[in-house]
Amino acid sequence: MSRWGPAALAAGVDLDGVQDALREGARLLEVPEDSMAVLTLTNDAHLQEYNRRYRGIDEPTDVLAFAAREKPLDQRFQAPPGTEHWLGDIVISLTRAREQAHLAGHPINQEVRMLAVHGFLHLLGYDHAQPREERAMTALTTRILNSPA
Repeated sequence: MSRWGPAALAAGVDLDGVQDALREGARLLEVPEDSMAVLTLTNDAHLQEYNRRYRGIDEPTDVLAFAAREKPLDQRFQAPPGTEHWLGDIVISLTRAREQAHLAGHPINQEVRMLAVHGFLHLLGYDHAQPREERAMTALTTRILNSPA
């Protein structure tokens, strides 16, 4: 896990809970135990930069996933040396997560866990471009988040 910007940016975020949710997702989906991904918590400005650079959309978003299987050209999203089962990078805007949590009426930790799992599923090849895919991805996200671990 990494964090950009002032430490206050991640204030109130249960990072252990996020890790636990991702580990549970990996367990349920039988991802090899030595698999690795990086989760970066940052702000809207960084997500807008990445969204513009990699997706051609000049606006912030809540989460982006850079899957290793897509062979990212940008060195910042490359596998660290010695990493055999590299999944990729998940980048979350805590600014956006806080806003969405407030609007949904649930805690920031719930929102960040949901965004992290969403990004994780993208790293594994899941998508939501079609209604059927979206339903499957939403159901899997719910299953992971509600798993007793």
